[in-house]
Amino acid sequence: MAVIEKLTSQEAIALENNYGAHNYHPLPVVLSRGEGVYMWDAEDKKYYDFLSAYSAVNQGHCHPKIVDAMVAQAKTLTLTSRAFYNDMLGKYEQFATSYFGFDKLLPMNTGAEAVETAIKICRKWAYEKKGIPEEKAQIAVCENNFHGRTTTIISFSNDEDARKNFGPYTPGFLKIPYDDTSALEKVLSENKNIAGFLVEPIQGEAGVYVPSEGYLTKAKALCEEYGVLFIADEIQTGIARTGKLLAVDHENVKPDMLILGKAISGGVYPVSAVLANNDIMEVIKPGQHGSTFGGNPVAAAVAMAALEVVDEELLAENAEKLGQLFRAELQKYIDQSTIVKLVRGKGLLNAIVINDTEDSSTAWDICMALKENGLLAKPTHGNIIRFAPPLVMTETQLLECVSIITTTLKAFEK
Repeated sequence: MAVIEKLTSQEAIALENNYGAHNYHPLPVVLSRGEGVYMWDAEDKKYYDFLSAYSAVNQGHCHPKIVDAMVAQAKTLTLTSRAFYNDMLGKYEQFATSYFGFDKLLPMNTGAEAVETAIKICRKWAYEKKGIPEEKAQIAVCENNFHGRTTTIISFSNDEDARKNFGPYTPGFLKIPYDDTSALEKVLSENKNIAGFLVEPIQGEAGVYVPSEGYLTKAKALCEEYGVLFIADEIQTGIARTGKLLAVDHENVKPDMLILGKAISGGVYPVSAVLANNDIMEVIKPGQHGSTFGGNPVAAAVAMAALEVVDEELLAENAEKLGQLFRAELQKYIDQSTIVKLVRGKGLLNAIVINDTEDSSTAWDICMALKENGLLAKPTHGNIIRFAPPLVMTETQLLECVSIITTTLKAFEK
């Protein structure tokens, strides 16, 4: 089969089923093209994208500035490894540290790699700076978290699908309830060996759970009081998604370590990063952590272009304005609905909770119907549907999407 041969949707799905590992359960739509807020399937049907590749394409599909940066750099130099310097990485590190307000950046490729990186830095800092006895460092995490699916990360997950039969698990993590500063204070006061608190400012995969106002501020203050690193996983919530550059910016909280991925590249290339100040990042020495592709020239060029787009097109401001409109319009429908219990979110990271049990197929069936009506979304945790369109969406487009969603929901009213 020629690589350029055009496949039907059925043929593409059959190929994946036959030759690919079955580690995903996608909605049965085969996408072949994207531009801005739209995607087209193999038969050229047009859809609104309301998932944004889990917030990786905040800047819209195939943004010309980001794609041009990738193509231009790919024609010049793609990879050197970190065995040598390249003329793009330093520019990117200077740009990104200034952009986010940190001293140093450690470049990686995927979100899970960045989380693993932050865990390693936190532990090493604990032994060398805080004086925790070697092998005794612990990191506090939240229940129902999602930080990735590596062996270490699933060790502190509540998701049994991600955990079962993948043990033995990595020790060194203490789980506490999310949005509960009393629980955080208790664990910090009772355990002198806690090195860091790893938290999502909004729990995305868990169903877009927005914590109580002041939660992040209080959590950061507790971390400072007990000499613990506050580590913000902004892989999904960062890069303007929630109406601010970072979700922690809603409470003016400055993390000790910031974890980024997804939209830092606008979805055109795998790029992730951990940012911290010198007193933390200096614990990593040559040979102690790295990646062949991390910090490659293409990634550097792409990330700088992607971050410039966020500022140039006022994407955080647009997400804030359209997010408020989206929730207000959905709430008008929910007030009269029996099938939807609530809408919640911040900026353009939102979710609706379907009035059915988590083990029901209702949310999936609604997403299938949305697909037929020209809008792509996906359930999470059974009865929750996440809505996260690209941040380049206009108000007219958003209102059209609200109409598609509410019209679809009407067919499921009891």
